[in-house]
Amino acid sequence: MSAMIKPAPLLLVDDDPAVRTALKFALEIDGYVVETYADAESLAARRDMPLGGCMVVDYQLPGMNGLDLVETLRRRAVSLPALLITTNPTRQVRRRAKEAGVDIVEKPLLSSSLSDAVARLLAGS
Repeated sequence: MSAMIKPAPLLLVDDDPAVRTALKFALEIDGYVVETYADAESLAARRDMPLGGCMVVDYQLPGMNGLDLVETLRRRAVSLPALLITTNPTRQVRRRAKEAGVDIVEKPLLSSSLSDAVARLLAGS
């Protein structure tokens, strides 16, 4: 019997339980394995980061914001690609995201915009 290969997880960070649950459900329907976190510190505390997959991170989080989380993980040599989800990002947020190599998907997350962005990110484009 061959061992099944577990797909790389999508790490989702959003402090709103309803949004977190809805996004997890929608992304799992699209075939992704989703791990959820209610705040940036919970993911930052994780020591066994996956080698594949990606992160979907809300910008507005209690404590550390989403870009600070990505920058913290980059300093730890975690190179998972990341998407930032936010409403009306400022010029500064856009600049910081671009410098960090993080794409932005703006809320509201209409239709398949998030799933499409995740697919593009995982395809490397």
